[in-house]
Amino acid sequence: MERLEFVCAETGQRVDKVLAALLPDMTRSYLQKLIADGLVEHNGKAAKKSTVVTEGDSLIIDLPDPVALTAEPEDIPLEIAYEDDHLLVVNKPKDMVVHPAAGNYNGTLVNALLHHCGDSLSGINGVLRPGIVHRIDKDTSGLLIVAKTDAAHQGLAAQIQAHSFTRQYEAVVVGHIPDTVSTVKAPIARSTADRKKMAVISGGREAITHVETIAEYPGYSHIRLTLETGRTHQIRVHMAHIGHPVVCDEVYGSKKPQFACCKGQCLHARRIAFEHPITGEHIDLVSELPGYFKAVLKEIGGE
Repeated sequence: MERLEFVCAETGQRVDKVLAALLPDMTRSYLQKLIADGLVEHNGKAAKKSTVVTEGDSLIIDLPDPVALTAEPEDIPLEIAYEDDHLLVVNKPKDMVVHPAAGNYNGTLVNALLHHCGDSLSGINGVLRPGIVHRIDKDTSGLLIVAKTDAAHQGLAAQIQAHSFTRQYEAVVVGHIPDTVSTVKAPIARSTADRKKMAVISGGREAITHVETIAEYPGYSHIRLTLETGRTHQIRVHMAHIGHPVVCDEVYGSKKPQFACCKGQCLHARRIAFEHPITGEHIDLVSELPGYFKAVLKEIGGE
């Protein structure tokens, strides 16, 4: 067990909020569990959820030793868009988590990949993210590339870093985007108000999204988005930032579902294009719009 000790500078803040600022890599819910389990001391006594911290107070946190986690193979069907000895491209369905994490240790894409590929996955990202070169959100569908070898992983990561790896998405958003908006360039960092969300924040990491309107309908637009960078929740944050949130995005848009046919954001990773990191072949893949996306287009008046 690791013990952390702090002398607080904040005044009049609840203890869980102070801990969230001191330990930004830990979720608020995990820190609240540490408090509930009696692992946080405030001025020599067990802290409570309601404890208020003042300047100069002492906080001691006992962090439990990490539990070793392993991802287990699971026989989950995969739609493979491309595969060879070095890499594969998966068409991920909506509602599938990419890799195991708290609350989602089973039924993930990684569990399915371990069954499909056996030991043939890049180990660069460790046991819980084998082969994962880039990721897409649970409720975002579409194409995702997976490396089978470390050499392929390094080559693909280099292309992403050099912005030569094409990642295009399609989405349905609220409203009509002005012709003057073709690129959104706004830095992104973790929200200071909600650690589970990202936000446009001065001093955050550079984030660039190119936007093109495919079609307009009453109150909505069908758009194409090309990522120049790949920050967490980048498209969703950028579209909300310019006042055109992705429909059914209850985190960054309307808190109420806008269409019964679409649970979670109407966002699809439609196309990826890259140079094969081993053979040098140019690969360009496009996936069909999934059923939920077509259903949303139909509801707003599209074909």
